[in-house]
Amino acid sequence: MELLPFTHSAFLIVMSCLVALVAGFTGLSLTRDLSAKPMFQKKAAIALSSVALGGGIWAMHFVAMLGLQLPILFYYDAAITLVSALSAILLVGAALILLHFAERTPKIIMLAGAIVGVGVLVMHYIGMAGLELCRAIYTPLGVIFSSIVAIGLCMLAFWIAYGHRTNRNIVLGTFCFATAVCSVHFLAMAGTAFVAEPDLAEFGPSMSNETLALGVIFFSFVIFGACLWVSVTYLVPPVDQPADAPKPEPDPAPTPPQTLAPVAPQVPCERDGAKVFVRAGDVLFLRADGHYSQVYTESERLFCVWPITEATRRLLPAGFLQTHRSYLVNPGRVARFERSKDKGRCVFDAPDLPPAPVSRTKLRATQDALANQDGATRA
Repeated sequence: MELLPFTHSAFLIVMSCLVALVAGFTGLSLTRDLSAKPMFQKKAAIALSSVALGGGIWAMHFVAMLGLQLPILFYYDAAITLVSALSAILLVGAALILLHFAERTPKIIMLAGAIVGVGVLVMHYIGMAGLELCRAIYTPLGVIFSSIVAIGLCMLAFWIAYGHRTNRNIVLGTFCFATAVCSVHFLAMAGTAFVAEPDLAEFGPSMSNETLALGVIFFSFVIFGACLWVSVTYLVPPVDQPADAPKPEPDPAPTPPQTLAPVAPQVPCERDGAKVFVRAGDVLFLRADGHYSQVYTESERLFCVWPITEATRRLLPAGFLQTHRSYLVNPGRVARFERSKDKGRCVFDAPDLPPAPVSRTKLRATQDALANQDGATRA
């Protein structure tokens, strides 16, 4: 088996790195500030970001492949080349869905980065499988090393970009993403050899380097245009602070601060298919129920659309106690506190109402808080 010598075009290597950089910046910028946008706009932005990032991975690979110079004529299988692009877009899309529709915990961010790393690898090796009249031969060390680099750098890129959603982190995440994509390609190519193949494969139509170049150039222009579009958003000031807005005149004399009475929140619930708002003072306790909550009053249990995290954010300032990771208790409605070893429970004066558990870590704080409530008795 005779190995073919090969070289790369330095100009196209630089261009491929630039494509990866622009694609990373475009994709990560498209998903900026999505939490404040409507659901349809959020889905559309994630779809566009998937195309930018996944398509950018594909475009970087084939811009670099256009610079591959072999002593024989070779082609690409058009169907396999298309599959490589779609694979990258779908895997990146899955990662973005996790980041924007699931609770964004450190594990989710790392998982999303790992999925994108796998997407880079899948795209590379499927794309290389589309070569015709020549065949790539890999070394185990090259495959393993490039896989570790791909997944590790993509996890780092998403950890930086999504750990804190600031402009600075998006730029740093862009450099990590581009480094991951380029490193995988060139590390894998460094451990790859090529041999000539006498016959064309018959999976899909053959595509010459010239035809591939037209597709890659067109998609690269789309990514560069999208990059210019999202770059404008960094230059435009926020809507609530227009650049030409007159500056407010200073007050002639300071006035004493006015203390406003806190407003008790209303808890949105559903009763017989209709939305009702329950005063926080009428709520005895609230229990987590998956992504939603169950609200218990003296006479009924109601479905609430708030997750426990949202209920905690709104009700703790109103005086509620978190006695358990899944329970919020109104201390003013607790009739009795009972302690048993390293656990406890809050009992209410309502028929058929279950007690609210108190976990071991919340036991001391709950007991101290209830000791100051009228009507509560220390166990």
